Amino acid sequence: MPRKDAKLDHLARVPLFSALSKKELQTLGRASDEIEVDAGKVLCEEGKPGHEFFLILDGEAAVKRGKKTVAKLVAGRFFGELSLLDRGPRSATVVADSPMTLLVLGQREFSGILDQLPGVSRKLLCSMAERLRDADTKAFSH
Repeated sequence: MPRKDAKLDHLARVPLFSALSKKELQTLGRASDEIEVDAGKVLCEEGKPGHEFFLILDGEAAVKRGKKTVAKLVAGRFFGELSLLDRGPRSATVVADSPMTLLVLGQREFSGILDQLPGVSRKLLCSMAERLRDADTKAFSH
């Protein structure tokens, strides 16, 4: 049971999902799959279309653009959230640096949640607008 609560706590910290209620987060958690991967596994590939969101529950991954590592991701970090909204190309390649436990939410499952709980769409739109506004502010403040 503590594992399930930890999963919901991690989901609640994802900016895209931060406005969701506990019940909505539980629905999201149920629609997600927990998977284990070995070190070296390519989780997403730069330039390829994305179809899922990943939340790291345990382990570490490297984010690469071209052949250069640009970031390291650890437990609690996430990637691929924009792929839930569109199927645009991945902006980077992410490779498991260690054995990992991941929570994976596919675009189809996510769309089903939006159909089932229409109020989630409005919360997500507000969250995305806030992120865009923050990015816009940062871009013009430099």
